[in-house]
Amino acid sequence: LLARLSRCIADGTVSRVGAVFRPGAIGVSTLAAIAVPADRLDQVAAIVSARAEVNHNYEREHRYNLWFVATAPDPGRLEAALRGIAAETRCTPLLLPLVADYWIDLGFDLAGGTEDDGQGARRAVPPRASAPVALSPLDARLIAALEAGLPLVERPYQALARAAGLTEAGVIDRLATWLRQGAIRRFGVVVRHRALGYVANAMCVWDVPDAEVDAHGAALAREQGITLCYRRARALPAWGYNLYCMIHGRDRDRVRERVAALAARHALDRHPAAVLFSRRAF
Repeated sequence: LLARLSRCIADGTVSRVGAVFRPGAIGVSTLAAIAVPADRLDQVAAIVSARAEVNHNYEREHRYNLWFVATAPDPGRLEAALRGIAAETRCTPLLLPLVADYWIDLGFDLAGGTEDDGQGARRAVPPRASAPVALSPLDARLIAALEAGLPLVERPYQALARAAGLTEAGVIDRLATWLRQGAIRRFGVVVRHRALGYVANAMCVWDVPDAEVDAHGAALAREQGITLCYRRARALPAWGYNLYCMIHGRDRDRVRERVAALAARHALDRHPAAVLFSRRAF
């Protein structure tokens, strides 16, 4: 098992084995978007990717063509990082912080299931606002040790314990507590989905009346094939969308069909919408 995981990490199909923390559970974060002139896109993307606070950075098909997630331990440092990005790139990002998540689990059916057509339904998931957990200095050291994933050794939790200054039992207990609290959304193998053939990936957005957004989000969260679904703050007047979902697929036409079917089934086709396919992951 250790040898296989090592090979998967070496060949780029697996990113790490470890924790995926719920957005807002540790520190603060925001999705941001920049409208970058085409001839400057690579340059601006490199500046954004070089920031330690940035953990996702994609080109998408839209006038707002560069999308990234920035994370920091506290609001002051996040604001400083975003000011730095704006100054270095000479572009002002739209800031789209998370308001509530309905489904966040970037898991993929690798056993030949129906992830592309999304047949079936999942259990209902109540909307959850981001709620940070209180971290002790020991907790912070454990999270830092876990950032690159579990060490691929026979006793990975013991190795984490040594790095964080804890006991092996203490590490296992703390991770189990964060799982129960929902601070850790999932714990397992984190794949690089593009390397596995998921290259038709669409961020779908709708401008839904605020009184209806939770109901629509909960309905989308029950749909198979939805990998992410959440509500974000609008950035008016430039960006009026507040309901988001991600569909990761292998075929662009099938993803478009899936989006149309979802919109029709949940009466989302009466609201302003956009579908932004990913072009490149920076």
